[in-house]
Amino acid sequence: MSNTIYLEYSFKVNPIQPASDILIAELGEVGFESFVENEDGVLAYIQQQEWKENMLKSVTILSDEKFSIEFQKKEIEQENWNATWEQNFNPIQVSDQCVVRAPFHDKPETVFDIVIEPKMSFGTGHHETTHMMLQHILDHDFKHKKVLDMGSGTGVLAILAAMKDAEKVDAIDIDHWCYLNAIENVERNNCDQVNVYEGDSNLLKEQKYDIVIANINRNILLSDIPKYAAVLNENGMLFLSGFYSEDIPLINEKCNENALKFEKNLEKNNWVAVKYVN
Repeated sequence: MSNTIYLEYSFKVNPIQPASDILIAELGEVGFESFVENEDGVLAYIQQQEWKENMLKSVTILSDEKFSIEFQKKEIEQENWNATWEQNFNPIQVSDQCVVRAPFHDKPETVFDIVIEPKMSFGTGHHETTHMMLQHILDHDFKHKKVLDMGSGTGVLAILAAMKDAEKVDAIDIDHWCYLNAIENVERNNCDQVNVYEGDSNLLKEQKYDIVIANINRNILLSDIPKYAAVLNENGMLFLSGFYSEDIPLINEKCNENALKFEKNLEKNNWVAVKYVN
C-alpha cells in the first residue's frame, strides 16, 4: 500500500465546536477514513480511489448557516501521513492512570503507557469517543476477561484491555490499513494476547466474549448489536460509542430487543459512550 494516494481536505471551521465533531461524523459516513483536529478545524483523509464527484453534497453541515466552513483539497502520499500527524499530535492523558503518546514523545510516569503511531488509522484518544471508551476500560475489571474490540482502528482500546490483564483480546477492523497499523501498535506495546483480524462482524461465529467494545458509527452499531449480543457471555458487558446523546433511545431500543440493559453512559461534547449488561 506504499503507493496509495490519499486526498487531504483541509476544513477551516468557525465556530470549531460543535461543528468539527459533526463534520467528522458526517465525513465518516460518506467514506473519509481518518481525521486530525487542529486549531483551525479538521484535516480529513480519503483514498483517491474511494473519492467520488459530489460526495460532499450529503455532508449537510457544509450548508448549515450556523457555521462557516471553508475547505481546500490536495493529494498526499500515504508515507507523508506521519509527518502531517506528528505536527498535530500531542500526548493524551486519560484520568490519572493512562497516557496515549507517540514513539517520539518522552516516556511518562503513569500506570498505563500506550504508544500509538496511527498511520491513517482512527483512534488516538483525541476524539471524544475514543477518550471515553478508554475511560470505561480504566473504570472496569478486565482481568482474565475475553474481549472483543470491533472497529479497532489503531488498536488503542484493545491494547489498554490487554494492559489491564485481559486473557484474550480479538481486535477487528474492516479497513486494511487499520489492520496493518493495529498489528504494528500491538507489537510495539508487547500485547501478546491481542489478535488482530481484517473484516467485519461476519467474522463472529462461535466465539464467546465477556466484554465487547465497539466504537463505530450509529448505523453499523444498530445493524450489528444482535451479533454482539449473540457472542456475549452471561453477565457480560457491552460498551458502545460513535454516536450522539440524541441517538441513545435508538441504541437502547435495539439493545433491549437483544436482552441488553442500559447501565450507564459517559458524555463529552454531545458524544456518548454507553455501557450495557446482559
